[in-house]
Amino acid sequence: MRNLVIGCAVAVVVALSVTSGALPRAALAPSPCSRAVSPPPAPARQEVGLASWYGEELQGSETTSGEHFDMNGLTAAHRRLPLGTRIMVTNLRNDRSVVLRVNDRGPNVAGRLLDVSKAAAERLGFRGAGITKVKVIPLSYPRRYLARRNDSGASRPLLCAENR
Repeated sequence: MRNLVIGCAVAVVVALSVTSGALPRAALAPSPCSRAVSPPPAPARQEVGLASWYGEELQGSETTSGEHFDMNGLTAAHRRLPLGTRIMVTNLRNDRSVVLRVNDRGPNVAGRLLDVSKAAAERLGFRGAGITKVKVIPLSYPRRYLARRNDSGASRPLLCAENR
């Protein structure tokens, strides 16, 4: 029995060795859904548009992600990006940037791309103005999403089938 177990172990090692060619390299690679996934190394899709901010009037209310809104947190509301996505937001009027986490849906005003928390507006330098032109670049998607290139060459998040 002992020899049988040792023989099986040796056979498995030989079968899985890279030089044996028994399995293609892709079969040995871990599933991309088993770890946090970032966008591909190619340039991420960026968006340019108007951002506004919200604060005291919604402090403590529930966001789409289920957490309570904190006007002092570094968060944002976006219509399409997956909840939990980390984004780099740059104020195009003064070149200030900040990394935010998407935790809500919005903005609910036509023509706007993003709503940010009061703290984010302060760091971006537009709290007094109320609105500014920004560039938004996705940095990383939540664990259950993959970034895949579409026909236009832009990356877009997709729900990972293994984690549905």
